[in-house]
Amino acid sequence: MSTHARWKLPLGTAGVLVLAVGAWLVFGGPAPEDAAPVPVPAPVTRAPAPPPVFASTPAVPRAKDGGLDLVGAATAQVQAAPDPEPAPYPVDLEALRAKLPGNLYFEMDAPTKDPAELSRREGVKAKWNALYGKVLSNEASEEEVHQYYEHRRQVSEDAIAFATTMLQDYGDKLPSEHRGLLELSVNMHRTRLAELPRQEAEALSRREAHAQRQKEWRAGGGRQP
Repeated sequence: MSTHARWKLPLGTAGVLVLAVGAWLVFGGPAPEDAAPVPVPAPVTRAPAPPPVFASTPAVPRAKDGGLDLVGAATAQVQAAPDPEPAPYPVDLEALRAKLPGNLYFEMDAPTKDPAELSRREGVKAKWNALYGKVLSNEASEEEVHQYYEHRRQVSEDAIAFATTMLQDYGDKLPSEHRGLLELSVNMHRTRLAELPRQEAEALSRREAHAQRQKEWRAGGGRQP
């Protein structure tokens, strides 16, 4: 996988947004409010507005030199000038990678268009999603429950490390909206980390209760209690 040392603006924006979006997907959006019907006011009859009155604008004098319209020529030159090249995104991705070896951001979220790399990432995500399904259905072993929540811990810890390092090294160069997204990502992942011990304990408790019910069912010859 090839990665540019400095991101152009679109890739840099994607790199920043993926942190906040990833956190948003973890927590989900806000629950919909119970919307009460909104009263629609009766239409109000209004008198037609008078036609606008425009003040007369004096003609702009145009200097001529040998029959050439200098104002028109200058305007044409400005319109024909090419747009300046966008400045490179002010983040050195390779420097961040050197500071954060093994960080999952570079394994799963760093900008790339490599089809093989994107396919690999999808396979990794599918693996963890399948394990999450086993945890939810109480079919995961105790070891698998610990493995799943340890992975979630690492994802959040690495996201926090990446965002805080990026803010420390480049915060004064980043657009304000990007700093805000990075700070949001840090706060959301910290909240997630604080909730993980309770979620893991609840998953283990549900698994144990499920195993106990299965044991009782088998002891009763497979009959409903």
